[in-house]
Amino acid sequence: MSANPVLVEVVRGDAVESTHRGRAVIVRSSGETLWSVGDVNALTYPRSSIKAFQALPMVASGAAKAFGFTPAELALTCASHNGEALHTNTALAMLEKLELSEPALECGAHWPMQKQALIDLAWDRQTPGARHNNCSGKHVGMLAMARHMGWDIEGYIEVDHPVQIAIRECIETCCDARLEGAPMAPDGCSVPTWAMPLKNLALGFARFGDPDQLPGMYQQAALQLYDAAVSEPVMVAGTGRYCSEVMVELNGRAFLKVGAEGVYIAAIPELNAGIALKMDTGSAPAAETALTAILARLGLPVSDMRMAPEIRNWNQRLTGYWRPVDTSFSSLSPLSRRA
Repeated sequence: MSANPVLVEVVRGDAVESTHRGRAVIVRSSGETLWSVGDVNALTYPRSSIKAFQALPMVASGAAKAFGFTPAELALTCASHNGEALHTNTALAMLEKLELSEPALECGAHWPMQKQALIDLAWDRQTPGARHNNCSGKHVGMLAMARHMGWDIEGYIEVDHPVQIAIRECIETCCDARLEGAPMAPDGCSVPTWAMPLKNLALGFARFGDPDQLPGMYQQAALQLYDAAVSEPVMVAGTGRYCSEVMVELNGRAFLKVGAEGVYIAAIPELNAGIALKMDTGSAPAAETALTAILARLGLPVSDMRMAPEIRNWNQRLTGYWRPVDTSFSSLSPLSRRA
């Protein structure tokens, strides 16, 4: 099989310093593949890009309504957040609604992803808790479903727990992906993650943005989650993060979500389309650069600074920049919505 094409380059001075190969695909909610590059049938772990579908069964079950989750709280259930105070305080407030506390979270603890939040925590001589885990909002959502359905809250991260079974069934249905027998492993926060073809991931998010194409039980829930995420984008990632900032720039026209190891997705309701991409090198900056190129060619206004992100050294001197390889995206042009 031929190698995936180079999608992004890093330039320093007048020379290309490194290259990043990858694959990407755009799929309509009807299932039609509109554009692709590289091997989009290759199995890919969605990692955190799948979080909206991990939250969807919770909302569909009525748990979000029962516990009175706000749009900001719903957005946090889809988040890989920075661990800023607004994120951790929201996670704790959600737990309080469940009459639970931080030890109920089974995601593990790590230092906040945002540098200032980390410094503030260390300055106060505190150690990180599960609330600082970038997945804590998702885990509160899983606890909410278990609580609402009367299931045992302990062990909710295990693959055979009813919460994870409901999530797997949701992903299979929405993405048309057969996960039984598919590669599966614990994600960074210990919940199961299943590999699927990249084009199925794009299909799922095309339907997420066009929920009329989802089964009836998920339609209203998907609309709620989409609206929550694009209205509270800082909750989905945080200060200085690509996901949050581009959703602000696009003003509700797209839902974006990063996944580990160079995965990114986007749902674009106005085009009835979903995007999924994966960088072979696992580079997040390369994935952001590639997604920016795709969004721009689709006619979604992304700031010029994102088209060739600068690289600066510790003295803030310009040393180079990231750039998409135009020939890899040359066949992509603006799309129109299809009814």
